Amino acid sequence: MQVLYFAWVRERIGLPREEVESSAATVMDLVEELRAREPRYAAAFADVTALRVAVDQSLVDFDAPLSGAREVAFFPPMTGG
Repeated sequence: MQVLYFAWVRERIGLPREEVESSAATVMDLVEELRAREPRYAAAFADVTALRVAVDQSLVDFDAPLSGAREVAFFPPMTGG
């Protein structure tokens, strides 16, 4: 699946996107897999309460299933103004 990183998440990881092979059942399982990769991922996902996630361009919670997902995007909450 394609995993996309935006704003400071992208800055901490150093990539805007990557293809990830994963057996994760939920978004949180994917986060745990990514955290275990390297310290830069652990830093980016240290506090998931500061993040939002979208699966196939629909906002979801971190307990959302990933079965059949083609794209997962992580980004900080956005504010209007």
